[in-house]
Amino acid sequence: GTPEWLQARLGIPSASSYSKLVTTTGKSSAQAEAYINQLVAERITGEATVFHVTEPMARGVELEPEARFRYEMETGNLVRQVGFLMHDTLQAGASPDGLVGENGGLEIKCPSPATHVEYLRDGNLPSKYIQQVQGCLWISGRDWWDFMSYHPKMEPLIVRVFRDEEFIKALECAVIDAVQMIEILTIKFRSNT
Repeated sequence: GTPEWLQARLGIPSASSYSKLVTTTGKSSAQAEAYINQLVAERITGEATVFHVTEPMARGVELEPEARFRYEMETGNLVRQVGFLMHDTLQAGASPDGLVGENGGLEIKCPSPATHVEYLRDGNLPSKYIQQVQGCLWISGRDWWDFMSYHPKMEPLIVRVFRDEEFIKALECAVIDAVQMIEILTIKFRSNT
């Protein structure tokens, strides 16, 4: 959330919003046009989209260091924090909560107590994070990603997720299309004054 981080991802599709481009089944999302419009506007104006920081978002920022430490204690894995990762050839990226060893990564969520219990009961990667986690796997080229749901007064949920190459291909196609459209529209609507 630093100014440098916001600048690095300005006008660039990012894993946390890949769900706006593709559904969990690999189909085009109904939110794609609005998301592309947002990214075009960011490119043209040079200003990040202003978004409201919700209570769960603020809780996540506050608890993430504690959750990362708990993950390290639970798994014995050291987590390396990184900034915004860019795809090798596309204007697309991801902001992982951490990289683990040579082959893994970490996504941390710190939901409300009831939502955390829901995640514990399901014991799987919540479907609303499939695009983000698979997007991080795609951008990073890594083999697996641990999803962690954390609440300080309950046991954590840690789920290992592996690459889904079929989904990643559908995601890649959607992101390529979006990146091309963003470029076309940025050129078309940028003022020459």
